[in-house]
Amino acid sequence: MMAALPFGPGALTFIGLYLLSLLYLGWRGRQAQQENTLKDFYLAGSGIGFAVLVFTLYATQYSGNTLFGFTGNAHKNGFGWLVSVHFMTAIIVCYLLFAPWLHRLAKKHSFITPADYLTHRFSSTPISALASVVMIVAAANYLLAQLIAMGTAVEVLLVFDVAQGTIPDDAATRHTAHMAFIIGVVLLTIIMLAYETLGGFRAVAWTDAIQGVILVVGFLVLLGLVINRLGSPGDAVAMLAKSKEKLIQPPDTKGAWTWLSWILVVGIGGALYPQAIQRIYAANSSNSLRKSLAVMAFMPLFTTLFALLVGVIGAAQQYDLAKDTYLLPAIMRDIMASSLAGYCLVVVLVAAIMAALMSTADSVLLIISAMITKDLYSRFVNPDASEAQLTRLGKWISLAVVVLMAGLAVGLYHFRDNNILITLMKLKFEMLLQLAPGFILGLHWKNLPSRAVFAGMCVGLLVAVGLYLGRLGGFNFYSQTGVHEGVWGLLANLVVVIGFILLTTETQRAQRSN
Repeated sequence: MMAALPFGPGALTFIGLYLLSLLYLGWRGRQAQQENTLKDFYLAGSGIGFAVLVFTLYATQYSGNTLFGFTGNAHKNGFGWLVSVHFMTAIIVCYLLFAPWLHRLAKKHSFITPADYLTHRFSSTPISALASVVMIVAAANYLLAQLIAMGTAVEVLLVFDVAQGTIPDDAATRHTAHMAFIIGVVLLTIIMLAYETLGGFRAVAWTDAIQGVILVVGFLVLLGLVINRLGSPGDAVAMLAKSKEKLIQPPDTKGAWTWLSWILVVGIGGALYPQAIQRIYAANSSNSLRKSLAVMAFMPLFTTLFALLVGVIGAAQQYDLAKDTYLLPAIMRDIMASSLAGYCLVVVLVAAIMAALMSTADSVLLIISAMITKDLYSRFVNPDASEAQLTRLGKWISLAVVVLMAGLAVGLYHFRDNNILITLMKLKFEMLLQLAPGFILGLHWKNLPSRAVFAGMCVGLLVAVGLYLGRLGGFNFYSQTGVHEGVWGLLANLVVVIGFILLTTETQRAQRSN
């Protein structure tokens, strides 16, 4: 059995130095600490400038799923997965609907967590508490997914057999694969926790900046190597026209509705990621935020589009794979075997994969810690706790959360392909979508009542989660309609909000007339 990526001492040294550099940045972040406060630990004090902001936004938005999952989806669905470029662009469009206004309020009122804005705007404990719980649950699912992806990446990269298109099924290899998975989860988690605990948001933002640069380089390298080794996108289209014409066809009517649904779910849900809102707060000026979002608008062209083209080219090459997500390791192994230059460039790409996974996981872990510490503990358990106490507690919460999630990731090793786990991972978008009225309408509709927002949020969550969990019982509403359950939940949410306002207005008119 041949390992997928036969790394030598040079490759391992390069990756080891990269991981050590993250620890160094964590130490530097600790040295740069100005005060022992929540604002300093979770938002880097006065904030971060344009260059760091744009790369931390980029590294947080694009995870390892973009490299493995998006190439795999493109391999399976062809140009039907072009919707990924649109929904990643839609995230930036949604940012522009609320980010500039939210940033100004955050600087004026010293917001730390997303719920701080909701508390300021609506003065409603139920809204703030429910939104915090939704965001913590969504972020915890996302963190668990990233930790599983860390272990899976190490496992697949080291044990995947290109000739068989899968991980060999003999007992010895299964044990090796399992150990590789555990090492990937534990080692990368320890490094991530170390630099985050040392330097807080500064360390996370600085490491994200490094990881973002590596990720951009990785995507450029990936597409260049694939075109050089396997042919151009034009060649792939010509080959698919003869063998897999369906992969180059435009979507039908139902497919078009599904595209629109994807754009709404990921566009709105992705913009409302709690770690994304944290970065809006952390921008040191409105100008830095505005320029960062302008740059981010072009990133899907250099990220998701590149992943799409790699997947399409791979589909034309007729790779025999047990899973579509194995496409990238198979291509990387071919490239490594082709030349010394190919070997060296794939090592950079492996570093990019690790960067993508860790940059997303560290951001999610940090905001979970902030929300539990400030939104739950400080508000409901110990309102008199000092800033120093809360900052120290936040670090312990990060440790507890990551140990729990890493334990779950290792424990779920044999259930990674279980539909229940996949359902829980994808549920985050359906849930986050229901926070849109509070954040977006709340900023622009000054008379929006808190009771309407809370009622709409509750109904939207019930509809979205209820329909989504219906998949467990065999009732897949999404497959029948082509529209995600979260979109139906958001529609119900908005109907309740508007209906509540109309009913309240009519009642007030009747009372005045009497």
